[in-house]
Amino acid sequence: MRKGYWVSVYPTIDDPARLEVYNELAGRAVKAANGRVLASVGGRVEAHEAGIAERVVLIEFDSFEQAVAARASAAYQEALAELPDGFERDFRIVEGRD
Repeated sequence: MRKGYWVSVYPTIDDPARLEVYNELAGRAVKAANGRVLASVGGRVEAHEAGIAERVVLIEFDSFEQAVAARASAAYQEALAELPDGFERDFRIVEGRD
């Protein structure tokens, strides 16, 4: 079974403190879904071409289906409701390769 990954890039973060509630709730939701954070805030980023060197988050799940279900979970939906108005991010769920 192929793994699933959440990949998030945040183009700009004007006020990181406004993400505290989201971060706490999202962390709990990911943990409840057996997700593993592989890369996150504070890690080094070397961006190329149109790459963005802001906050990058990479989370691994045991399967693509598990990653999709975690995004749809009530716990993660609660976290999403706490994102500040006008907040921008590039979020995608991708399937790993064998």
